[in-house]
Amino acid sequence: MAESGTRPDEPERFPRQGNMSSKQDLIQWENTSVETCTILSWLGYGQEIIQARRDAYRELGKLLTAWECCGAYTYFITGSKGEGLSSFFESDQDIMVVNNRVFCLEDDVKSSAFPGEITVLRSLSRRSYHGHCRLLLERRGTTIHRQVNDAFCDDGYGRELLSSDLYVNNWSNEDLTEGIVQHERAGPSIPHTAHGNLHRDKVHALHYYCPNILSKWAARPRHWPPPEAVQRVVSLGAVLTPVGFKGSEYQHVEWRVCFNAGEMELISNLNDTQTKLYVLLKMIKNDVLHPRKKEVSSYTLKNIVLWMAENNPQASFHKKSILQWLHEALDALRVALITLELPYYMIPERNLMATSGLDREQQRTWISTITDMLHEGPRVILRLPKIRQCIVAHPEPLRWYSGRRIELELLWLMRMNRQVICSDENGEVDGTDAIWQALKRRRNEVLTDVGMRMIMEGSRVTNADAMDVRILM
Repeated sequence: MAESGTRPDEPERFPRQGNMSSKQDLIQWENTSVETCTILSWLGYGQEIIQARRDAYRELGKLLTAWECCGAYTYFITGSKGEGLSSFFESDQDIMVVNNRVFCLEDDVKSSAFPGEITVLRSLSRRSYHGHCRLLLERRGTTIHRQVNDAFCDDGYGRELLSSDLYVNNWSNEDLTEGIVQHERAGPSIPHTAHGNLHRDKVHALHYYCPNILSKWAARPRHWPPPEAVQRVVSLGAVLTPVGFKGSEYQHVEWRVCFNAGEMELISNLNDTQTKLYVLLKMIKNDVLHPRKKEVSSYTLKNIVLWMAENNPQASFHKKSILQWLHEALDALRVALITLELPYYMIPERNLMATSGLDREQQRTWISTITDMLHEGPRVILRLPKIRQCIVAHPEPLRWYSGRRIELELLWLMRMNRQVICSDENGEVDGTDAIWQALKRRRNEVLTDVGMRMIMEGSRVTNADAMDVRILM
């Protein structure tokens, strides 16, 4: 986005004090909070575009399920894409592929209800860290995929365990379609790049029926989410992803309990202020903390926001209070870094900091940085390049570029799903499709408009494809 007519004095609108010591300070905090919410909407984090992303990626999951699998697998787009909180090229696309021919059951759940073609596995969690388990074969189904069958190993007592390590490796050895470049395995995921610029992390998971875990979560006293949302989360169930607890002697055969679909439901139930609070925290992680190996991840920050939403009245989260809640969230993160403890929202016994890999020097640096940020008060958001750029820009061109960026992203989202619809069994797209052509034509028109305005404002314009990706980063 081009800057035009910058006003370097504008950041002085932001109060310098970290604490609100007077009515005037409170007014400044509230005014700055409202302006921050407006800026975040212009940057692509308004409710409408977030919902459009969620709808598009939910539809993509359904299309991939119908197109590729014939009922054998269910596809979900998870992570920030599924949550609607990152633009098209801003982060990797996380894809979860769940095997519909395998069901894993909690210790005391009966298996007789499942038809004969289903392979049934029993979870053994007593010797595993909270939120992890091993999987013992209870019944081999009449229809069993090679990647599952070849992942069984002996537990030393003549019983068959499903190895998480072997399961990922079996999927890593699959043949790739044209245009796909696979990268080195990253924990449970198999990263790859499609067509040079679409980065995806694919995780192959298994259904997990765990009514005891979910009923315990649902029974907690809470301000949020509402009862109907709690029941939807319970109905969405859980999955097991192929990754063990770091350092466990059973790590290669352990699986981690995850609630991806339920957590996306929870995120969709956050109000506008809570959602933007999560976005601000992710910006701070990326632009200020710069974690090297996910010692602090977006998942860490998401759990802080979910706990805050559950433990406080929903009405207290509004546009005028977002920076006060950012202060609270940063303090919660600082405490987690000091104590190396943060309970997992769905299974509080699991400590998300237990395997953070945080070394002492980095721990001290981050604690010091966050402490400084807490003393800065509302001015902390000036550390964020995207926010600062918007503050010093004139509103009119900012709104104009924001509108074009949002339209361009909507076109990409529609094109993404149309590509699946118009592709044959080899993945070749029918370029004569009228809707495909219309989307391409409108994309070119928007890019031409943006390029012309940038030239008029004295900016250097690269080729259209490079500009397209840069706008949606």
